[in-house]
Amino acid sequence: MRIAKIERKTLETKVKIELNLDGSGQAHIDTGVGFLNHMLELLAKHGFFDLQVEAQGDLDVDSHHTVEDCGIVLGEAIKVALGNKEGIHRYGAMTLPMDEALIQVVLDLSNRPFLNFAADVPRQQLGNMESEMVEEFFRAVAVSSGMTLHIVEHFGKNTHHIVEGMFKAFGRALAEAVAHDARVQGVMSSKGAL
Repeated sequence: MRIAKIERKTLETKVKIELNLDGSGQAHIDTGVGFLNHMLELLAKHGFFDLQVEAQGDLDVDSHHTVEDCGIVLGEAIKVALGNKEGIHRYGAMTLPMDEALIQVVLDLSNRPFLNFAADVPRQQLGNMESEMVEEFFRAVAVSSGMTLHIVEHFGKNTHHIVEGMFKAFGRALAEAVAHDARVQGVMSSKGAL
């Protein structure tokens, strides 16, 4: 089983994540940020990951530190759970409709962190989370996991639909990338290393 348990404690937040890449989509999420809880539940469900997240943060300020640090710890958990990345597909892609929104997520578990966030997310409050934190969350995941991540919004008007499409598509693309394939000998790279 590819499982990681990661904790991060700062003066602003305390985050603990347990991730099982070979799960069934079970989630127990408690971040204090209701919208983020919902999005992480969707990520787990659509990626078939078991995910437990406990976070406490300075929500009296805003959601920034909590959301970003959850992204950092999730990225670290992905990296640890993958180990040496032997036998996995490495790449994943999903284009997902969410009503009027059409979102594409493409990723490479390359150990070269990069985020291309080509989306126009209308600025608004999503419960107690600022919509601009969506990009910050995915940047944190990409950097701390060593992932190249492209998120493209082809269509969308409703902020909730746009963001929900991103998290669902990310879950699906990540599930594809971490999937085992008996044809992959070592790592999926002509260099022999990632």
